[in-house]
Amino acid sequence: MQSPPITPAGTASIVGLTGGSPRLAFEVAGAGEVVLFLHGVGGNRRNWRTQLTTFSHHFRAVAWDARGYGESEDYDGNVGISDFADDVVRLLDHLEARAAHLVGLSMGGNVAMQCAVSYPERVQSLVLCDTDRGMTHIPQVERLEFLRMRRDPLLDGREIAEIAPALVDSLASPYASAEARTALLESLLLLRKEMYIKSVEATVQFDITQTVQQISCPTLVLVGELDRLTPPSESKAICDEIARSEFVIIPRAGHLSNLEQPQAFDSEVQRFLLALPRGPVIS
Repeated sequence: MQSPPITPAGTASIVGLTGGSPRLAFEVAGAGEVVLFLHGVGGNRRNWRTQLTTFSHHFRAVAWDARGYGESEDYDGNVGISDFADDVVRLLDHLEARAAHLVGLSMGGNVAMQCAVSYPERVQSLVLCDTDRGMTHIPQVERLEFLRMRRDPLLDGREIAEIAPALVDSLASPYASAEARTALLESLLLLRKEMYIKSVEATVQFDITQTVQQISCPTLVLVGELDRLTPPSESKAICDEIARSEFVIIPRAGHLSNLEQPQAFDSEVQRFLLALPRGPVIS
């Protein structure tokens, strides 16, 4: 197998591609313990460009394109959160990393939690950002509203470009900068329609309420103060279920807290990660 890429801190990140099927694209910068950033249902690895630069000074910072996103290959058939979790392990194997710190936002948080339950030996810590325990436990009217905005118009023949502006308005806080809103819009416009529909359905079907208590690694649960999709009350509920976890609210941020308030986001996540006990580098 080709040696996994490592770049010195402060240098430009490089892009790689795993073997296997589907092949997964990823971007990496820095050296040391692996911190893997997992994007949301409407994202891709570009959502983490600021974090790759910041975290590369202390860690081997990696961001992926999930299957069917960005430069990763498409996948025929249905997909579930457990499939994404299996892909995380494939990527860690490709990077020759025995374990990693997982930073997952929204759907990425679902994936990170599933990894911690299914593959606890591969997860050093979790940072769960603007996420939930799934949607099966929330009122049906809220699940239907989620599908009404994201899936149903596409099934009726509309294109992602037609629904993207409304999605930006629903996800961003009133304090989001023009740059953050543009980044979110560009991210949505890069989505592949069929994969987006499958991923939306996967998030609705996901349910970790019965097993989330099994998570035992150090965990930071972080949420934007003004997140309307996965509000602070849901993040607090996650924190209450996970031992050794802490709860942080990012002021003046909506659902994409890392894009809207990157300095506050990076500060909290780095504080958490750098305070963890340091052992031999697990990579």
